[in-house]
Amino acid sequence: MDNHYVYILKCADDTLYTGYTTHLDRRLAAHNEGKGAKYTRVRLPVHRVYEEHFETKRAAMQREYAIKQLTRAQKLKLIKGEIE
Repeated sequence: MDNHYVYILKCADDTLYTGYTTHLDRRLAAHNEGKGAKYTRVRLPVHRVYEEHFETKRAAMQREYAIKQLTRAQKLKLIKGEIE
């Protein structure tokens, strides 16, 4: 079984970043080492505030896209578990 994750990071400037990975801890470390996305490199440190697991890359990528379409307010509700 493959592991595919969609995650949301809270950046030092209080912005949110959504991404995809196959290894959560390694990806978080990469972000905090400045080796992650360009967006997070100038907003360190970052903290993982949300994650979802998927069986397939396709499902994870579709969910990542859907989350990226949400407003900040909707993402905050998702993080709090108020919406799915």
